[in-house]
Amino acid sequence: MANQQTYKSTLTIPSQTERLNDVREFVSELARTHGFIEDDINKITIAVDEACTNIIKHGYAYAPDKNITIDIVRKGNDFEIIISDNGKQFDANAIQSPDMKDYFAHYRRGGLGVYLMKRIMDKVEFNLHSDKNVLRMIKTLH
Repeated sequence: MANQQTYKSTLTIPSQTERLNDVREFVSELARTHGFIEDDINKITIAVDEACTNIIKHGYAYAPDKNITIDIVRKGNDFEIIISDNGKQFDANAIQSPDMKDYFAHYRRGGLGVYLMKRIMDKVEFNLHSDKNVLRMIKTLH
C-alpha cells in the first residue's frame, strides 16, 4: 500500500522572468523527491514553466511587482501543482487545440503553453476564484 502521508511545499515569486529558474529548481527537486524519473521531471518542469511564463506575460503584462504562488502537494502517487495569481482573468476553455501541421508549416512561435500542459500532465484544471486565477495540474507516479 502506498504511503498516503501528505506533503505540501510553497514557493512565491515576484512576476519576473528571471525568477523562473527558482521555479524550475523548486519543481524539479520536489518531483525528484517524489520518485519521478528524469524525463518526467523535465516534462513537469516544462508545464510549470509554461504556466508561470504565461502569467507573467499575459496575466500581469510583465508588471514585475506582482506575485505568483506555486503550491505542490504530494499525497500517495499524486503530485499536484497549484499555481495562483491575481492577474487578468483567463478563460482556458476559449483556447483551441492547435493544428500542429499548420503550426509548423507557418513556423509559428508561442501559443502552445496550454496545449503542452494538457499533453504532459494527467489532469489540468483552470479555475477562477473571485480575484484569483488558479491552475491545478496533477501528474501521477506510475
